[in-house]
Amino acid sequence: MTSSHDKELSPKRWAYKLTHILDSVLGNSRFPVDVISVAKELSPSLFPGDAITMIKGAELDKFEGALYKAPRGKEGWGIIYNSAIASSGRVNFTLAHEFGHYLLHRNRYPEGIECSEKELLDWNSEIGRIEGEANDFAANFLMPLNDFRTVISPTDEASRKMLSLAAERYNTSFIATALRWIAYTERKAVLVVSRDGFILWAWSSKTAFKNGYYIKTSGLAPKPVPINSLAHAAIEGEGVNDVVNHNSPVWFDDSSTEHTFCTEQYDLTISIIYPV
Repeated sequence: MTSSHDKELSPKRWAYKLTHILDSVLGNSRFPVDVISVAKELSPSLFPGDAITMIKGAELDKFEGALYKAPRGKEGWGIIYNSAIASSGRVNFTLAHEFGHYLLHRNRYPEGIECSEKELLDWNSEIGRIEGEANDFAANFLMPLNDFRTVISPTDEASRKMLSLAAERYNTSFIATALRWIAYTERKAVLVVSRDGFILWAWSSKTAFKNGYYIKTSGLAPKPVPINSLAHAAIEGEGVNDVVNHNSPVWFDDSSTEHTFCTEQYDLTISIIYPV
């Protein structure tokens, strides 16, 4: 049984609650999280009569995943994810995201929620805010900080290899893993995602932001990547998977180290900038 207090838990508190259960039952062998099993096995005890009863993939044209109420006359909820998603890490994060909606938002949206990339990026809207909450839950649930900090230390200069190994451990997408890391790193670091030579979005670590290292993208015209950056080389279709030390200003007014690589699957260029 669950209490009214449980129903009002924040995304992080829900993730901590489930993390404690998984740590107690499975210990160190519990990664990556099997979201389907956890959702189906724990939801009946968390919310008797209102459990998750179905999780499956389907061809979805306009959204990545969805949480639906069971048809009239039946109890429970269903989670559907886009079966066209090739990355198992992205599927796993989508499942955790929808599980987050179930825990946090199903009473507010009794008919369910459909999640698209456009709504996720509209951070100032109501749906954008709840999408952010579902992402917050998924990140904390799949990649708990007490474990992640042992994989990549807060003081490490995270490389592609280090983040790839973490993504493999948690079965999460590279970008989701990098965002999780940049939220706790003590380094000055800026994560930049670009396509065709233009910055889609950027996210700074707390230390970087406090020191003035950030790139504004929201509400602005697309901004080109610096011409002398490794990310710019990707415009010509070069296979960029490298690191370089910029001894002169490139991304910012100071010298920096740039890790940049391309992801053919999503047609994106990912850069991690460490200002010196």
